[in-house]
Amino acid sequence: MTLDLYFARKFLVSFLGVFVVFVVILTLIDLVDEVQDFPDMSFAEVLELVFLKAPEANYEIMPLVMILSTVALFVRLARSSELVVVRAAGRSALRTLAAPMIVAALVGVVGLTVFNPVVAATAKRYNELINAHLGAGRNVLAISDTGLWLRQGGARGQTVIHAERASSDLSVLYAATFIAFSPDGQPLRRIMADSAALEDGGWRLRDAKIWPLRVSGNPERAARELDEMTVPSALTRDRIVDSFGKPEFISIWALPGFIDQLEEAGFSARRYAVWLQSEISRPLFLTGLVMIAAAFAMRHARLADTGVSVLTAVLLCFVLYYIRNFAQIMGENGQVPVLLAAWAPPLATFLLAVGILLHMEDG
Repeated sequence: MTLDLYFARKFLVSFLGVFVVFVVILTLIDLVDEVQDFPDMSFAEVLELVFLKAPEANYEIMPLVMILSTVALFVRLARSSELVVVRAAGRSALRTLAAPMIVAALVGVVGLTVFNPVVAATAKRYNELINAHLGAGRNVLAISDTGLWLRQGGARGQTVIHAERASSDLSVLYAATFIAFSPDGQPLRRIMADSAALEDGGWRLRDAKIWPLRVSGNPERAARELDEMTVPSALTRDRIVDSFGKPEFISIWALPGFIDQLEEAGFSARRYAVWLQSEISRPLFLTGLVMIAAAFAMRHARLADTGVSVLTAVLLCFVLYYIRNFAQIMGENGQVPVLLAAWAPPLATFLLAVGILLHMEDG
């Protein structure tokens, strides 16, 4: 037990040391980039952007930090001959790795439950500040229990759109209501339609009824019905999808409820479901990376191919990391099931690590 606590403490110190180094490096690089990208901002505003972006940037490179901290730990233990003593005492590689694996899993759990909500909040705020500075963000979409709410802007004012549901590809709204406002905020007209299809340059409405809201008296008297009409719009399907916000902008705790709302409104929540499952599987993936990196780094320091082994470990972990990202993209596109896309790479990484350890250490 004492030896396990010793290895756990050494691994945690190694992880924190590498993590702090990357925080400093990424912060300085991002500071230079933000100053170049936004020369019209004050230095205080640039610093705010840098600090808001830092959590997301460091959260994304967590696997790399885990790999390098594992390699640094076991190379250092090999040079001090501590691994030789441990093996001479009869401890196997898997038994020696138990403490670092537990620490890696705990780091993944803490990152998922505590750091993820912080990353979501700061990344969303960063995106809002950037859009506000660039004059973007005029089209806002929200999902509620009553359906879909969308706002589109233009030179002639704003239009608020409500729909009870929509097609999975966001190209058609059903039971849609359009309320147009002038630039000074005065209501101009209200339109209700059975369906509204998004096309180039506008919405094509079917079975629509228009109420002019600027007329005096009862607007119902001046209302008229049309079989088909077009409402101009600069929106595109991609812009509507972007209005949902990236999955990274939503806390892991709020993501299940958000997915339920999307599905109730008729939207495809596959992108968010894949992200949710990928985040839940992150601790297992980090543990697998630690095992693979350790399998190649737990070698005697005097062996001539130690550097090659370390490089092989890092490259193999990078390959597994990109395979995980590729599987996630395939899951978002619907080419593979959600659970398979999210859990297959971490499970494969873990099983591959166990196989490598048994082969290299126990013959």
